[in-house]
Amino acid sequence: MANKSVFASMKGRLLPAATAKNAAGAPAYAYSDAHALAQVAMTGTFGQTYYQDPMRELARTLELAGKVDPSFLAKAAIYTRRSGHMKDMPALLLAVLAGRDPILFQAAFPRVIDNGKMLRTFVQIMRSGQTGRKSLGSAPKRMVANWLTDASDRALLLANVGNDPSLADVIKMAHPKPGNKAREALFAWIIGKPCELALLPENVQDYLRFRKTGHGHVPDVPFQMLTQLELSTKQWAGIAENASWQMTRMNLNTFLRHGVLALPTMRKLIADRLRNPDLIAKARVFPYQLMTAYQAMSADMPSDIRDALHDAMELAVQNVPKLRGQVVVAPDVSGSMSGAVTGYRKGATTATRFVDVAGLVSAAVLRRNPSATVLPFEVKVRDMRLEPRDTILTNAARLADQWGGGTNCAAPLEWLLKKGRAADLVIIVSDNESWAHNRYGNAGTAMMQVWEKLKKRNPKAKLVCIDIAPYGTTQAKERDDVLNIGGFSDMVFDQIAAFASGEMGPDHWVGQIAAVEV
Repeated sequence: MANKSVFASMKGRLLPAATAKNAAGAPAYAYSDAHALAQVAMTGTFGQTYYQDPMRELARTLELAGKVDPSFLAKAAIYTRRSGHMKDMPALLLAVLAGRDPILFQAAFPRVIDNGKMLRTFVQIMRSGQTGRKSLGSAPKRMVANWLTDASDRALLLANVGNDPSLADVIKMAHPKPGNKAREALFAWIIGKPCELALLPENVQDYLRFRKTGHGHVPDVPFQMLTQLELSTKQWAGIAENASWQMTRMNLNTFLRHGVLALPTMRKLIADRLRNPDLIAKARVFPYQLMTAYQAMSADMPSDIRDALHDAMELAVQNVPKLRGQVVVAPDVSGSMSGAVTGYRKGATTATRFVDVAGLVSAAVLRRNPSATVLPFEVKVRDMRLEPRDTILTNAARLADQWGGGTNCAAPLEWLLKKGRAADLVIIVSDNESWAHNRYGNAGTAMMQVWEKLKKRNPKAKLVCIDIAPYGTTQAKERDDVLNIGGFSDMVFDQIAAFASGEMGPDHWVGQIAAVEV
């Protein structure tokens, strides 16, 4: 007989062999350059995470941005800003593009730099030297100057909040040519030069008078310009009354601290605003923004404000589809999921962790699909039951409380196999850093080995892996029945439904980005 170790049965050998090691050192599959760039662009924040420091993430992003076609790079910068609402990443990709293709750079610039904060971020990145130069260069300088001259007075005032660089620094670097005396005066005031005050915008004149006297109506200027002034509770209430939805969400503790929420009429006004479906839609609210607001609330926050955020969350995820067949959603609750979604950044670390987002996705799916099975896992599946009628925030918090342990991404699939279940759709939410599992020979990862066994029960079953950390590898090789999604936004649910129903292929972010017109 021939050597059985050489001529073993072909069963399972057609699985794709692992092509990489993940951050935990275990077998994994590497993404293509385009997919890897898309994934890091939609999830990366240049913050410290469990497995990666900011400089390693930057180096990897720059490497990928240098490998892909400049056209794809331009489209990625636009897509991640317009559809992903990312901040640092689009500015970085645009800065790289400036050195690779000046024509595409100029076409992409106005679609990426859509406000003053993005402008200052772009200039900061260009000056850092990380993309190959420490000056703006002719084309970037011209585009920055054009933005400054074309921007509205309001946009410039909003851009004038913040430093490193400040808007004054940007103006001094770009030397924009004002189109009229009023804009010339505003530029002079921003950079601290003498100017004719009567030519300044009326709200700036109001602000200067109010700052000097403390009397009169609170001027209509960006909220941040008022925070250092001595204001009464009545004046703070006026600010809150005119606040946008997002500003309200971000400043609930500020309003509480200044007595605004002690006023019954203001408390009702703010609660009604938070749960207003039209305002939620207009503000393009991400579910995790609501989770972050809820987690950051003071313990003294009135219950009706808390209730309003619960209602807002239900509205923010109302596009979660009703999925056909037997649905399983498995949130990773292992130790590496304890990292902050934005990474650890001094003074800017969010309270929302990867495990919170995993719990949020699971709770949202369960809310719309009450018969779904939820399998929180680390090395093994945790034994717990959720009540579908509980609020999304409540169930998400219960799942996040399961946190701790090693990572075995095959665990929920092994549980299904052991229980004799044949799921139609399995959704895994993880950072993909699986290591605490037994190897099944040399063919593929443990997760793919078990998935193949489950597929024998239901050949039409599909697997969706939502990767919420930009480490660059996956435990499930992308193919017709496997979709890898990087990041989490309100688009994810629609894409899961489209993939499950056969309306979308596994190219996901790459296909979405490639469809952008430049």
